[in-house]
Amino acid sequence: MVPHNSATAALVSSLLFGLSLGAEPVPSLAQVIDPRTFNALGTVPPLSAEANAFVPFTPPGTSQQSLLAKPFHIYDAEFLDIIGRNPTLTLINHTSGDPLFHEAPVWHPDTDEVFFCQNAGSPAAGTGLNKSAILQKISLSSITPAITSQRNASGSVKVNVVTTNPAVINPNGGTNYQGQLLFAGEGQGANIAPAIYLVNPKSPHNATVLLDNFFGRQFNSLNDVAVNPRNGEIYFTDPTYGFSQDFRPPPGLPKQVYRFHRDTGAVVVAADGFNMPNGISFSPNGRHAYVTDSGLAQAFKGIDFTAPATVYRFDVQPDGTFENRKTFAFADRGIPDGIALDTKGNVYVGSGDGVHVWNPSGKLLGKIYLGTSTANFAFAGKGRMVILVETELYYVTLKAEGAFPGRLY
Repeated sequence: MVPHNSATAALVSSLLFGLSLGAEPVPSLAQVIDPRTFNALGTVPPLSAEANAFVPFTPPGTSQQSLLAKPFHIYDAEFLDIIGRNPTLTLINHTSGDPLFHEAPVWHPDTDEVFFCQNAGSPAAGTGLNKSAILQKISLSSITPAITSQRNASGSVKVNVVTTNPAVINPNGGTNYQGQLLFAGEGQGANIAPAIYLVNPKSPHNATVLLDNFFGRQFNSLNDVAVNPRNGEIYFTDPTYGFSQDFRPPPGLPKQVYRFHRDTGAVVVAADGFNMPNGISFSPNGRHAYVTDSGLAQAFKGIDFTAPATVYRFDVQPDGTFENRKTFAFADRGIPDGIALDTKGNVYVGSGDGVHVWNPSGKLLGKIYLGTSTANFAFAGKGRMVILVETELYYVTLKAEGAFPGRLY
């Protein structure tokens, strides 16, 4: 993005040197992280317990305390147009250990609620094989400026359990669809197959299974689901995390991205060649698909630092097929998981230390820094975001707007 005028250009140029000008300072909860300060460190430790993809990086002149104190990290001037003049980050709920705030975040605009799910397969939750992870929701209407002015307002927003009929078994991905919600369920054991569920966002939250097999064969453990605004088709990812977390049998299909045309019932493979296809989303015009590959982390099966922690981009053809696979970005910390775009085509990914933001060319613009793995998040229209951090639930205000309002499809 090119600055709109010379005054803005001068401002953002100065900001990149850690300066502020007149009435346009760096936002109070933001800080400049200049990559030039760590391009050449002199001493770079080898792979070890102190230096790997899951150890937070502390740029020169910072500490973990200082990085957390001002969590909006500006790596490039373009990030200012995303966070705006007064971004906020507020802890609105937490648990003592149960990872209630994990995945499948989706905003329903009619009720101004955000749905999400508990971690399936987590020992701390006891979920996966013995019991299904639960769906939950919060109402955003009660979040006032008095709450967002605080960094810690835990307990200020009530979390409600959502009981569907039939139950969504081990949900993990979610999106809006024709005024209702789609959830991807990972399945449970050998006899409850992974499935795509259509759920009424309003009580009694009746649910319908739209798809639970590929020509009579179980999927592995469905992870995420998205709808392409260009053609209205449903796309979903199918890694093997259910098997890696010991609540699904050995996989019987490759780890792939699928495409489902609900009107005709056609199910086809959109893309393969992944280690662990995870999050999926589309550009605002539907012409590009983004898929995260979190193969670096194999859950209970271990870690392979040479495996992907990568975001791939595909061109989406008018007939819905994927072409021209491109390496879009590589997460510097942890694994890229949930993914979303804003109305300008910037790409947001939950990763090892917070939410990373890249522009459409794949340049890292900034981070919403939480210092720990962030599986997923969701825009809630313009200027609002909810971030899921396993045992912590955050609410963010910023300038950017999510690409897809709830009724788009």
